[in-house]
Amino acid sequence: MTTSKTNKLKILNDPIYGLVSIPNSLIFDIIEHRYFQRLRRVSQMGLTNLVYPGANHTRFHHAIGCMHLMQKAIQILRTKNVSISEDEATALSIAILLHDIGHGAFSHALEYSIVNGITHEEISLKFMKKLNEEFDGQLSLAIDIFEGKYERKFFNQLISSQLDIDRLDYLKRDSFYTGVTEGNISSDRLITMMNVKDDELVIERKGIYSVEKFLIARRLMYWQVYLHKTSLSAETLLVKVLQRAKELAKIGVELPTTESLRYFLYNTITDHNFNDEALEVFSRLDDYDVFASMKQWCYHDDFVLSNLSKMIIERKLFSIEIQDKPFSEKKIEKLKLQLQETFDIPEEHIDYFVFLDTASNQTYDVEKPIKILNKKGKTKDIVKASDHLNLKSLSKPVVKYYCCYPKKF
Repeated sequence: MTTSKTNKLKILNDPIYGLVSIPNSLIFDIIEHRYFQRLRRVSQMGLTNLVYPGANHTRFHHAIGCMHLMQKAIQILRTKNVSISEDEATALSIAILLHDIGHGAFSHALEYSIVNGITHEEISLKFMKKLNEEFDGQLSLAIDIFEGKYERKFFNQLISSQLDIDRLDYLKRDSFYTGVTEGNISSDRLITMMNVKDDELVIERKGIYSVEKFLIARRLMYWQVYLHKTSLSAETLLVKVLQRAKELAKIGVELPTTESLRYFLYNTITDHNFNDEALEVFSRLDDYDVFASMKQWCYHDDFVLSNLSKMIIERKLFSIEIQDKPFSEKKIEKLKLQLQETFDIPEEHIDYFVFLDTASNQTYDVEKPIKILNKKGKTKDIVKASDHLNLKSLSKPVVKYYCCYPKKF
């Protein structure tokens, strides 16, 4: 692995945290790697910018922000006599830096449309293992932490838990870029209140109100932003576009597209055959491939593909109805009939234009509790430690049913 001779102790300017430093040359080289640079071309929030125009930040922004917060967390824990070696600190920074490297174009949409049966976490792990080969095993400890195999349990909790570094960045960052102030959490204070008890990540008692605000902010961001009805409409529409493209590719229809997207459209890629070749092509696939393809598909002969693509490009999204109970079959059949009569859509294509789905969110999972540390050194689940009556209700999953159909073409 050849390395450049440039200054590797760079400082970046982040609009939320200010100056962010890159701690060492290994991390600099990982950031400079083309796998990581791809994240500049993968939006953090998919098509949410069709609702909140400022939401144009990328997975790159988020990963750098996570690295910065991880450095702060390490620094705070060390001041509380939690021993973290330099190798462990570097591994933690690398693990959080690469935790989302396996996200596909538009983040979640590609996960369900182009690649089947393999999650972005599994693809992230494949990228990390490939990078580990290139960097002569220097990522081994980071991979163990990411997989939860390292002996110090709280390390993995910093990467993936109900109050992890990932959530502390994305809530604050998404709130900032959308302008939805309800999601603005105090990540600094939450990190300052972190401690370790019996190898578990805990929050000191005086940070309890910050945790309460964090949980409420997360609930509000999910229903006001991530599961906003227009965001849902746009995301499901994108999934339908990609499904139709893949369906046409399967029967040999020629589609104008980029080489990277072509590979996944014309080949069935699952967890069983996601090999080094698939990983290499995936590393060249980003939002730009999908958008460039959809712009061309607007003029394709296929009625379904062209109209669905136009709806995204021109922001003529589906109408969407959301309710607490499933929709009646009678209502759906009526909608389909009206659509067929109005637009002369063949029956076999109607499910691309009228369809049902669900949106669900569970703000707090009692199976993986956030623990509060009191002055006597004992820990208690936030739900029991808090005098906030609503926290217990946040542990119940909320499911909403929605129905999408076109306004007009």
